[in-house]
Amino acid sequence: MNKQKRFWMRTIILAVLASAVVYVVYSSLTMDKEKSLDKGDEAPNFALTDLEGMKHVLDDYKGQGVFLNFWGTWCKPCEYEMPYIQSQYDQFKDKGVQVLAVNVNEADFVVEKFRDRHKLTFPIVIDKNNLVQQNYLIGNLPATYLIDKDGKVIDYTTGSLTEERIQQMMEQIQP
Repeated sequence: MNKQKRFWMRTIILAVLASAVVYVVYSSLTMDKEKSLDKGDEAPNFALTDLEGMKHVLDDYKGQGVFLNFWGTWCKPCEYEMPYIQSQYDQFKDKGVQVLAVNVNEADFVVEKFRDRHKLTFPIVIDKNNLVQQNYLIGNLPATYLIDKDGKVIDYTTGSLTEERIQQMMEQIQP
């Protein structure tokens, strides 16, 4: 690779990292970490597009349980739980439980690389304008909402999850 190509690659990588740092600082200053939607609340509807260009509308998943996970590629606890989410998705996807992984405003190519490296097959959507994140009162990542078949919030948790805990959560929302 010549010097000019290396310069531009390094510039892009630094820009992505700087964006992540700015986002973390901004979110820690502006978001109330103690708030979440209450159990029994109607889950706010949203429409986001996945990496293949398919539109996902939360209301379209009524009748199924939804494991709604907010995450970022730079978030080590998020990365830790992804293989467990994938494993349990494989177990529950034909039992009426859907996973929607909402990435918090990262570039498509960064998310695609992460998806491919971890061999993730569940739908990954990107919240490019942070509106879904704001509607769900997301502060710390990873954050997971459990939504029942009627579209109601039944649980909320932050922090990395074990595979056993993910299995228990999916059992909770299985119709």
